[in-house]
Amino acid sequence: MALAVIVLVLLMTTLLLARIGLDDFAHDLTFAGRITGAVLLVVSFTTLVAAAAVLDYYIRQSFPYSGLVALIGTFAALLTNAMLLVQTLKNGDSATYPALLSALTAGSAYAVFAVWRTSVAIPTPKRVAAALIVSSIIAIANFGYQNLYLPYQRQTRPLITLSMGKPALSKDRTAFAVPVDITLRNQGDTGFYVLGTEVHAMGKKVPLSPKDRLRQQWRTDAEQWRNSSDVNPLSRREMNQPGELVEAKPWMPEGTWVDSNDTFATRVVVQLPMDTPYDQVAIYASANLARKDRLVLQPPLRFVAYSWGREKVPKWLNMQQKTGRDSLIYRARVHENNAIDEHTRDPRFVTVYWTFGPHGASVGSSVTRKGEESRIPSPAEQFEQSSRYGLVNLVTGPVERTLWDVKSQR
Repeated sequence: MALAVIVLVLLMTTLLLARIGLDDFAHDLTFAGRITGAVLLVVSFTTLVAAAAVLDYYIRQSFPYSGLVALIGTFAALLTNAMLLVQTLKNGDSATYPALLSALTAGSAYAVFAVWRTSVAIPTPKRVAAALIVSSIIAIANFGYQNLYLPYQRQTRPLITLSMGKPALSKDRTAFAVPVDITLRNQGDTGFYVLGTEVHAMGKKVPLSPKDRLRQQWRTDAEQWRNSSDVNPLSRREMNQPGELVEAKPWMPEGTWVDSNDTFATRVVVQLPMDTPYDQVAIYASANLARKDRLVLQPPLRFVAYSWGREKVPKWLNMQQKTGRDSLIYRARVHENNAIDEHTRDPRFVTVYWTFGPHGASVGSSVTRKGEESRIPSPAEQFEQSSRYGLVNLVTGPVERTLWDVKSQR
């Protein structure tokens, strides 16, 4: 009975570790993850040899060290199954894998005890003990590096820069255009998927007060800062009005990527009539990205719905519509960056929201299970999600320019 249980546990451990290890070694997105895959493959080979050693030790005893090999193999199975169980309980959604790994961990513990109590002959006990301790430390250190350090290492953030060129008048001098150069620089060692981008221009009316504005008026202006992303200065004479959306558009195709140490540059043009009521124009740009070492974006990142259409959309989007904000919705399947989480977690989808309204535009994303798009995560869940999948939201602006010099040429 003991022999059958030990061999069954070792063979099942071999199959499980070989499957996960091969996937990690071939497809993991980080070097540490591929090392983990290689370690799992080595352990799976060790447990396979240990299964043969157990049969020899209990039946034929033709190899003098088969008991020692069996003991080392069962201990390796116990250590590896226990660490996989911890990771599965921490990150996984499946109930099958925790149950399987719990059974294999318990079975491995029983196998270690069953082999040990047969008084296995160990020729050099101190060296064997030292080897087991060192290999355990290395395995635990690799596990901790992969699952504790890497998710919380220093974040890499690309940089967006904006610059406005010289306005150009139309031939009939009834309109003008302002060129805007946008540059995305990724100076880190990690590539990024582009989930969505937007650039928008805000027109601002800034009449001047005939006399100095009082302290109470400054307080009133300051109270508006918490209600708007467009922060107007506290001014003695300027009476800043809320900005109005003039133009908004994407500036990079969604679903593409920017590689490490790469730069992307483009130019957009904002056109206005010469008789525009605005005194200033302000340019904003943003990009929503995901690290290529934290997830795999399965193409295509396709358009799925308008917030004002007939398709079912999250309730919070319906609430946004009541405040004058509409959204375009895109969605794609994403895969985990390692085989263990890919096998033990439910499928995830990234949903991108390209939002616009009278007072600006923005782009945001979330990674959820199918059907959970309407759920609003807590701040702690949002942080955990951004950390796990490397979601980065870059925002730059405003870059402002007065229009007086252009309008004076009418």
